[in-house]
Amino acid sequence: MDPGPDNEPRLPEDFNRPVNRLNLGIVVRLRGRFIRLRRLRHEPRGLLLFLSVLGPGLIAGAVSNEAGSIAAYSQAGAQYGYDLLWVFVWMTISLAVVQEMAARLGAATGRGLLALIRSQYGIGWALVAALAVLAANFGLVLGEFVGINSAMALFGVSPFISVGLAAALVCFLVLAGSYHRVEKIFMLMAAVFLVYPAAAVIAHPKLAQVVHGIVVPTFRSDPAYIVLIIGLFGAILSPYQQLFQQSAVVEKGVPRSDYGPERLDTYSGVVFASLVTIFIIIAAGATLHAAGQTNINTAADAARALQPVAGAEAGLLFAVGIVGASLMAATVIPISTAFAFAEAFGFLSGMDLTLRRAPVFYGLFLVQVILAAALAVIPTVPAFQLLVGTQVLNGILMPVLLVFILLLSNNRRLMSELKNSRAVNIIGWVTFGLATGAALFGLAQQVLGK
Repeated sequence: MDPGPDNEPRLPEDFNRPVNRLNLGIVVRLRGRFIRLRRLRHEPRGLLLFLSVLGPGLIAGAVSNEAGSIAAYSQAGAQYGYDLLWVFVWMTISLAVVQEMAARLGAATGRGLLALIRSQYGIGWALVAALAVLAANFGLVLGEFVGINSAMALFGVSPFISVGLAAALVCFLVLAGSYHRVEKIFMLMAAVFLVYPAAAVIAHPKLAQVVHGIVVPTFRSDPAYIVLIIGLFGAILSPYQQLFQQSAVVEKGVPRSDYGPERLDTYSGVVFASLVTIFIIIAAGATLHAAGQTNINTAADAARALQPVAGAEAGLLFAVGIVGASLMAATVIPISTAFAFAEAFGFLSGMDLTLRRAPVFYGLFLVQVILAAALAVIPTVPAFQLLVGTQVLNGILMPVLLVFILLLSNNRRLMSELKNSRAVNIIGWVTFGLATGAALFGLAQQVLGK
């Protein structure tokens, strides 16, 4: 939409024309744009208004519960019951601050993170970041298709059918739709995570113990306990979340003057993701931990183990959640990589563009999806080892990107009135310290072979 003289969006001429029965509705200004909401006689309020502002933040939050993360959360519940629930209260704060900084950067500058790194710190840093993102995210995409393969095997579906159809669906979704259409589909896909609260209820957890686990921190000298906390930190705070959210805010065209709703969107997404995580741990803690089954390596292992303990319904719900989460992540993660790579080198990017106009963006997306899907159906591919290596690489990448996010969001020339507050900086740098410690610990584990 063309801006008016004051650089603010203006109403198109057709909005001033008389409406007929097929064009009923109202015109509202939402996120800096004038939008006609058909079949409405009054401006949206309450829940409808809240739903109307959701988008990149909810998607970035929801997709954090992908197959690898579900495995980590299931392991936490199976091994320690509800003792680690308190960790997620504090990690939710860190994630909310980091995601909000990324969204604010997008709204304030109109550019993605890698584009800002290139313009402010040079092509060298952008190249290093882009290659690291490409390697780390590809491993995650492979993990999503492995998760789909394993979960659908519980229903007796051949891996060639399940993975092939999933890859075709992911490619069609991105190639055939605009950003706004894809965003709506992502929002619907996020509803699949509601199966985890259902699975937790079916597991019949003891409410008093759950509340105690959330409110009262539990500390152990057990090295495995500390290792799991560090692993959970890496699962919760992943680089692709910030990359996707900032690029999606830019793609959506959110102006600086209408940034307010994005903050609500971001916090809602983080809270939603954290609640889903807590329900996964509750389901595993109430069943697997109570039954003494503490060894969980993959999300499919958790679904399989739940069936004899909590009943077939809980296990199947868990499996459905894995498939839905993996489908969503297998779409969002390669999109975030394509955005980052294209931004780093100045190529056109965006789901509103055609394949002809943005060949690098779409080409990189397709290569990731097709190659990952092909590897996921080969039994001899060491998928688990690749996933472990990917987690370590993501752990190393996270503090590097976080430094850039903090420096850029404190740049008064770029951010103006949207510059970081002191409280945000304190939480941000503490989070950076924790992320760095987690990365060094994970790297040391790999080097020492422990």
